[in-house]
Amino acid sequence: MRSRRGWAWTTDRTALVKGFPMKIGIIGAGNIGGNLTRRLTALGHEVSVANSRGPESLRALAEETGAAAVPATEAAKGAQVVVVTVPLKNVPDLPKGLFDGAADGLVVIDTGNYYPKERDGRIDAIEDDGLTESRWTEQHIGHQVVKVFNGTYAQDLLDRSLPAGAPGRMAVPVASDDEAAKRVVRALVDDLGFDTVDAGGIDDSWRQQPATPVYGLRAGVEAVTRALAEASPERPAAHRA
Repeated sequence: MRSRRGWAWTTDRTALVKGFPMKIGIIGAGNIGGNLTRRLTALGHEVSVANSRGPESLRALAEETGAAAVPATEAAKGAQVVVVTVPLKNVPDLPKGLFDGAADGLVVIDTGNYYPKERDGRIDAIEDDGLTESRWTEQHIGHQVVKVFNGTYAQDLLDRSLPAGAPGRMAVPVASDDEAAKRVVRALVDDLGFDTVDAGGIDDSWRQQPATPVYGLRAGVEAVTRALAEASPERPAAHRA
């Protein structure tokens, strides 16, 4: 275990102590990716950010935050956490070997959603085979993911952060099959200023997909827990191709 200030990390991710600056890669610099870059650099983490248009398009964000703008092939180099926050239709186009050179015990966060009518077109494995959005993403990127922040308004990452225990602190659901990775992400989300609710595994993550009661919910742990329980596995017609 390394013992610099704060966050402590072991390769099996069983020990995590707040305050340790981690190396974090962010792939996708839209609203969520951009605001996570802002928040995570402000917390002292070493952030590399990439998008499909190349580092030059990220110059302003890099100058604002101190993050390193890099090609997507380099975003995971040495990273302990990588955030994949790209349109779902673009996931198959991510570079092969995306996580080559990442730190041992890499944690991958998925913030993605399936919007078949507005953006992504039809994805047969989701529509016909019933895969959850994040299970489909896992199959394409070849790594287990932790699904979080997919139903969070991007501006809330900047405006609604509160200290632990503060009245009105928002909670977000977190789903993954990797319990150790889930613990890492829940600790990181807490440091970002939000409570978390364990939403089960990736096959359960339909409970936080678009059009579910928890999607876009600005509420605390009790209400988020209740919303997850009230979700229906049937995808509404408005969210089917």
